[in-house]
Amino acid sequence: MSDNYISTQPPTKIDITVAHEARVYDYWLGGKDNYPADRALGDAIAEHIPTIKTMARANRAFLTRAVRYLVGEAGITQFLDIGTGIPTAGNTHEVAQRLDPAARIVYVDKDPIVLAHARALMSSTSQGRTRFVHADLHDPRSILDHPALADTLDLTKPVAIMLVAIMMYFRDSDHPEEIIGTLLDAVPSGSHLVITHPTADFDAAAMAAVTAAAEASGIAFHPRSQADTATLFTGTTLVDPGLVPVATWRPELTDRPTPVTKADSAWYWAGIGHKP
Repeated sequence: MSDNYISTQPPTKIDITVAHEARVYDYWLGGKDNYPADRALGDAIAEHIPTIKTMARANRAFLTRAVRYLVGEAGITQFLDIGTGIPTAGNTHEVAQRLDPAARIVYVDKDPIVLAHARALMSSTSQGRTRFVHADLHDPRSILDHPALADTLDLTKPVAIMLVAIMMYFRDSDHPEEIIGTLLDAVPSGSHLVITHPTADFDAAAMAAVTAAAEASGIAFHPRSQADTATLFTGTTLVDPGLVPVATWRPELTDRPTPVTKADSAWYWAGIGHKP
């Protein structure tokens, strides 16, 4: 993947003594790129939400369904996947390029361990292209102004902005609506915005304990209600079925359609917005 890889920053030392969001998520997904501090936080959260690993997998399964909708029904062939996490099976480019080999994807993450694995674990079809940018969503211009993005995506044509399980790491004081607005302003009409977001709407006490555990480990964690999550879609129109529990968003787009999973089986809101 040497010609599909690029970083915005020099290599950064990986501190394995403190938990990191991407590695905790990797642990829940059954990955191997995590360390004792990550597993300790993952287990501490699981004490309050015993089904957290199932929830993480439900969130990952939504990403597959969302990409299938975007390519197969919305005709999107360009993706800006921010907060991609440690590469695993079913990455955005793998799903998209199975449907359209010419699809192009730019991945973005700030975690140096994601950077370390990007070269080995990401690839592309010969017709399409995959790039990785090491940058922080807190500064969206550092993403939009990076030459790798302009070299990979045509911002005069619709783009899907993927913010899957990332916005909970932004407090209200970080002005997440403005960050997302900056991204949306950079893409044309017909683009889409994909968000999943954990919520306390299903069990406020358990989510409060999870928030406390994450914050004690130095990780900002801010679950949002359905109404507050909906504000993140400002400037777009939600496509059917709207902002719904992640397990119930278009379940027919799975490989093997099954009955709709219970709405409260995964405590995430999920939706796709269309920029008019």
